[in-house]
Amino acid sequence: MPLNIVSPTPPDIVIAQSVECRPITEIAAKLGLENDDYEPHGHQKAKVKLSVRDKLAHVPDGKYIVVAGITPTPLGEGKSTTTVGLCQAMGAHLGKRVVTCVRQPSQGPTFGIKGGAAGGGYSQVIPMEEFNLHMTGDIHAITAATNLLAAAIDVRIFHEATQSDDALFNRLCPPDRDGGRHFAPVMLRRLAKLGITKTDPNELTPEERGKFVRLDIDPDSITWRRVMDTNDRFLRGITIGQGPAEKGMTRQTGFDIAVASEIMAILAVTTSLRDMRERLGRIVVGSSRAGVPVTADDLGVGGALTVLMKDAIMPTLMQTLEQTPVLVHAGPFANIATGNSSIVADQIALKLAGPEGYVVTEAGFGSDIGAEKFCNIKCRYSGLSPDCMVIVATVRALKMHGGGPPVVAGKPLDHAYKTENLELVRAGCCNLARHIANAKKFGVPVVVAVNRFATDTDAELEVVRQEALAAGAEDAVVAQHHGLGGAGAVDLARAVIAACEKPASFGFLYPLDIPLKDKIESIARNIYGAGSVEYSPEAEAALEQYSRQGFDDLPVCMAKTQYSFSNDPAAKGAPSGFAFKVREVRVAAGAGWLIAVCGDMMMIPGLPTRPAFYEIDIDPDTGRVLGLS
Repeated sequence: MPLNIVSPTPPDIVIAQSVECRPITEIAAKLGLENDDYEPHGHQKAKVKLSVRDKLAHVPDGKYIVVAGITPTPLGEGKSTTTVGLCQAMGAHLGKRVVTCVRQPSQGPTFGIKGGAAGGGYSQVIPMEEFNLHMTGDIHAITAATNLLAAAIDVRIFHEATQSDDALFNRLCPPDRDGGRHFAPVMLRRLAKLGITKTDPNELTPEERGKFVRLDIDPDSITWRRVMDTNDRFLRGITIGQGPAEKGMTRQTGFDIAVASEIMAILAVTTSLRDMRERLGRIVVGSSRAGVPVTADDLGVGGALTVLMKDAIMPTLMQTLEQTPVLVHAGPFANIATGNSSIVADQIALKLAGPEGYVVTEAGFGSDIGAEKFCNIKCRYSGLSPDCMVIVATVRALKMHGGGPPVVAGKPLDHAYKTENLELVRAGCCNLARHIANAKKFGVPVVVAVNRFATDTDAELEVVRQEALAAGAEDAVVAQHHGLGGAGAVDLARAVIAACEKPASFGFLYPLDIPLKDKIESIARNIYGAGSVEYSPEAEAALEQYSRQGFDDLPVCMAKTQYSFSNDPAAKGAPSGFAFKVREVRVAAGAGWLIAVCGDMMMIPGLPTRPAFYEIDIDPDTGRVLGLS
């Protein structure tokens, strides 16, 4: 079904609502999915079962392409749009078998400043309203599970403080009507951790009972925070336990945004329901006063968390404007989390694409953030490696990195961004060159996609092309998929297909058997260009504790600004030699990494003066959503 292209390009939601979605059963059938392979959610979405991957285990994987970007402006440079447009070009115009893998958007940015993440113009995932809002409820499940675990922590501290060992034991293992007792399955995990082999509660000695019922959590050690999927700066720091029934057991804590939860991270890297159960049970929420890590299974809640997440583990099948298939799954931010869609979505997609097909997956923000985590974290756990990396660039962003005036969301662009200035573009290409060099450090062929805007001149675009080739890109192609759909990205698609045939020698940036500080410094020096790394006293203490507790063999996930290679979002271009600051370190033991919170990075965004929700409304006569972008 060819797109009805209109110029000038209408608003995203107008375009999305002008195209009739095909029934999801048709999209599934084109992929070779049978009715038992998925669970429809209405007529336009479906949850794909993980059994599809196992059923197709004998099928060789397709080519694996990751899309990243240069350091963006606050307006975004069209990376999601490029991901979708590239797939539309491959599938609808070149006749290739292709599957797109993208993250589920958070409602924080949707109602905040960024807007939705369905792509843009004539390269979108549809229905874009459902894609950008509740979809199939995965983020709601993550929110419920995260907050259940938070409640379990505080209520356990409360009950341990107010009850004797015998009273706690009688409540945790209450006698049945015959006087017998039994351990819940999750309690057996707790006993095994304590080295207690008895399976009959009545056989425990008083000393063993005390060890079993008392976690003795140190309130000051708790790192687990509640979450919500809304930008709310006033929840960054809160005091809980102020109700009269809690007997004054107050504690300082706060909220993160839901997509920064470790449970979101687990969804992104888990490989099966069994693996998810184990990872959720291993979540570390803090330490005992004796310095022993306390887990979700210690609290008895690991199984309940898995029950809340059992449907969320399945990727959601949707479609692009040109009816090519899309798997939407997980949604961690790239600046404060891993920034990649799920491993299981990619694995299923690679089997569905088959040996002659292609899978295009997106990594958030610049290659220094999303793509670095894709390579060093996601690929470690998936066992997959990319055949090509696409780096998205724009003249606008390169002018900013070359010394142009600040680009501020909600304010008109300066004249410098609307008129030809070759020297400003050329000066900013140092940022593009750094990103290309970073990608090549992982042994992956690079293609640069230059998103053309109406104000770009041919001469400016040619400067970007030449600078990209000089920096080592296999090719650099100007693309117009925003205004033309897949037809505007055909040349880009051909360049990517060609690059996938080039030899790749993928490798990680660092091994896991080196000290945690060495891993942090390897990323800071080799990817960001830092001259040194400075640690706060709190970060130093956390690193020492986590090493002592046996977590020093994990990779590191950096939480840093997306607007600069450095900690300073105002430092544009390709800064080098700076001191990189690590403020805080957390363990995500269930997900399988340490989180280094750097600079002034916040784990829940705030709303701007004029949030995007000002534009969002509904037509009460038709029920049609208005103003979503």
